[in-house]
Amino acid sequence: MGCGKLKIRSYDVQVHRAGVEDLERRCEVGPTERVVLYIDTMGDPICRIRNSPMYKMLVAELGSELVGVIQGSIKLATVHKPPKNIAKLGYVLGLRIAPVHRRKGIGSRLVLELEKWFIANDVDYAYMATEKDNEASANLFINKLGYAKFRTPAILVNPVDHRALRLSSKTEVAKLKVEEAEFLYRKFMTSTEFFPDDIGNILRNKLSLGTWVAYPRGESWEDFGSDGKVLPRSWAMLSVWNSGELFKLRLGKAPLSCFLYTKSSILIDKIFPCFKLRAIPDFFSPFGFYFMYGVHHEGSLSGKLVQHLCQFVHNMATKSKDCKVIVTEVGGKDILRLHIPYWKSLSCPEDLWCIKTLKNEENTIHQLPKAPPTTTSLFVDPREV
Repeated sequence: MGCGKLKIRSYDVQVHRAGVEDLERRCEVGPTERVVLYIDTMGDPICRIRNSPMYKMLVAELGSELVGVIQGSIKLATVHKPPKNIAKLGYVLGLRIAPVHRRKGIGSRLVLELEKWFIANDVDYAYMATEKDNEASANLFINKLGYAKFRTPAILVNPVDHRALRLSSKTEVAKLKVEEAEFLYRKFMTSTEFFPDDIGNILRNKLSLGTWVAYPRGESWEDFGSDGKVLPRSWAMLSVWNSGELFKLRLGKAPLSCFLYTKSSILIDKIFPCFKLRAIPDFFSPFGFYFMYGVHHEGSLSGKLVQHLCQFVHNMATKSKDCKVIVTEVGGKDILRLHIPYWKSLSCPEDLWCIKTLKNEENTIHQLPKAPPTTTSLFVDPREV
């Protein structure tokens, strides 16, 4: 069926909010072969892009019916292109098409219209992320719209137990000032793929709860973060973003056994607390989550220090009634995967990132989709989660 009567225009909160929220409820989000997650935007359909430097949301209408939406954001980030290794990137996310109107070309029209906005703002690349087993999405972007497979990072999800974990007495943890954190990130992570040029704005955002470093007890960290200061032999750092303040998640589809196991584990923990069994959080009610970003480590002991920081963040989360999982995303071959705790059943071992060149002039930047990774690390912007 053609889309001759299809109209695409910018999102208007007064006109479109109710329709977009209804469309979100009708569209399931999540890996098709595991669980399905629903997103509760808490009355703000553009919450996922609101903190980006530039953003836009488009809606598709057939007559008076809202049948599709898409969101996009723009930023400067590292992509390893000469001479500056910086490019303007457009992120495509939140593509939703009403189930009864799929396979009519509406998704393609929305993406192409968003790309026009990217081009008008001098964007070098457009990129998107989807589950590796989402065949419909991969077919649309790769086979129809000219995107290329770029990276396959891993999304690691760890549930939050209501009990605090016992932390090692051999490790110290210190919270950094924003200026110290920005200094360290720019010194050690600017070569990381997709490192945002406005890292300072991210760290200063009210949703960023802070940046912490871990180092062996007995070594000094005083005044660290200034040029010329001596680093500990081993150290690790990460920052935490409170995604639950933007939107909630809810488990919308799961085997009956998962539901029964969740409820029974909670019941057993209440009746027999002395067993200290780890109860599975109730994922069937809306919940928030913390996102760990900017994870970096140096030195032979840094793997254990990353683990310590993850435990530290877990203990932070136990003080929040809303936070039920801790999430991070790392490069597919990043050694960090060995040190970050996660549940395999909740995680995605291979997310799929695809990228497309939006400029036609001959330049080495346009070889990026075909280039192998220059590093195993990947900086995932918490504003794009």
